[in-house]
Amino acid sequence: MKFGGTSMAGTERIRRVANIVRRQQAAGHEVAVVVSAMAGETDRLVNFCREANPLYDPAEYDVVVASGEQVTSGLLALTLQAMGCKARSWLGWQLPIHTDDAHAKARIEDFDSEALLASMAAGEIAVIPGFQGLSPANRVTTLGRGGSDTSAVAVAAAINADRCDIYTDVDGVYTTDPRIVAKARKLSHVTYEEMLELASVGSKVLQTRSVSLAMKEKVRVQVLSSFIDDDAPAADTLPGTMIVSDEELEGLDMERQLITGIAADKNEAKVTLTRIADRPGAVATVFEPLAANNINVDMIIQNVAKDKGETDVTFTVPKADLLRTQALLEENKDKIGFFRMISDDKVAKISVVGVGMRSHAGVASTMFKALADRGINIQAISTSEIKVSVLIDEDETELAVRVLHTAYDLDAKDDAA
Repeated sequence: MKFGGTSMAGTERIRRVANIVRRQQAAGHEVAVVVSAMAGETDRLVNFCREANPLYDPAEYDVVVASGEQVTSGLLALTLQAMGCKARSWLGWQLPIHTDDAHAKARIEDFDSEALLASMAAGEIAVIPGFQGLSPANRVTTLGRGGSDTSAVAVAAAINADRCDIYTDVDGVYTTDPRIVAKARKLSHVTYEEMLELASVGSKVLQTRSVSLAMKEKVRVQVLSSFIDDDAPAADTLPGTMIVSDEELEGLDMERQLITGIAADKNEAKVTLTRIADRPGAVATVFEPLAANNINVDMIIQNVAKDKGETDVTFTVPKADLLRTQALLEENKDKIGFFRMISDDKVAKISVVGVGMRSHAGVASTMFKALADRGINIQAISTSEIKVSVLIDEDETELAVRVLHTAYDLDAKDDAA
């Protein structure tokens, strides 16, 4: 079981979390719990690091920011003990969760689960701080922001858990953002691949790394709401969304939807370089400096060559990387040989995702026609086996999502729950 920052924000909310955990143990389950820091706490600790030293040492940064989860894991163990449960906290170095030495963005490499399994078998509830591990040099590491989801999946894989329940501030995975489309439907099951695509194109339900780890280790993940309001029903009494393998989903007697969901991402920026020489290797000179500086390029369009043997190249980068991208391209202008750079950060990427695309034609044409009918211009297109993404004007994001949700018949019927 994993609980996020809003669920752990204060002793009263931690008490509600403890009740949910206690109910699972009372139902006969052996339980391990992964917790995040209290909402806003990690930001506060990050700011302390910046004030102490703007050019901070990432290893010392990890020592500071990992303390947020240490507090909540201890508090939850104390609360469970007050309710009569056997519980103890296990810090990342005590298990230990071995990571590489990339401080502030470490990746999990190995997990010693022997002591943890023995503790759980003895009826003890294990409370584990998310987001932290141990480097080869025995220093505390952190997995990057949002890393608690990854910690939970890693723990579930290491102990061969039946399921990894991730309690969050939404009660499942929807066909799209319910704040944009009131008729969005909650999905009972989603495949790893679909969730990975949705997470990578703007759906904020789960962190991408946690989904890819679940897929690799075949961990069944369930997304549930932590419902922290006083008058809310108990979180574990409402069904969430189960994220499973393709094979398991095919085994369920359910009608597959062609499209699973629609995601919108406003964190994109578009860059166009004009009049680049149309010759082998020219485009490589554009992207080499970006790759060397860890800037992810998403959509790429190379326009048809002009008469003079020149071409225009358009691509997108994360909005936060736009200024660095512009500076790197200007630095390499002579080498690349472009005439002009045009940038636009008022764009949005809209994606339709669904494994049904593999066996059905016409998904892209439905998308293009629906947008055209509403006068929404497409600036760029990219596709994968189970996804079609388009770049549009940011101001038309909500309209595009609503139009496509209806075009693919995803709107909940009036008689639906």
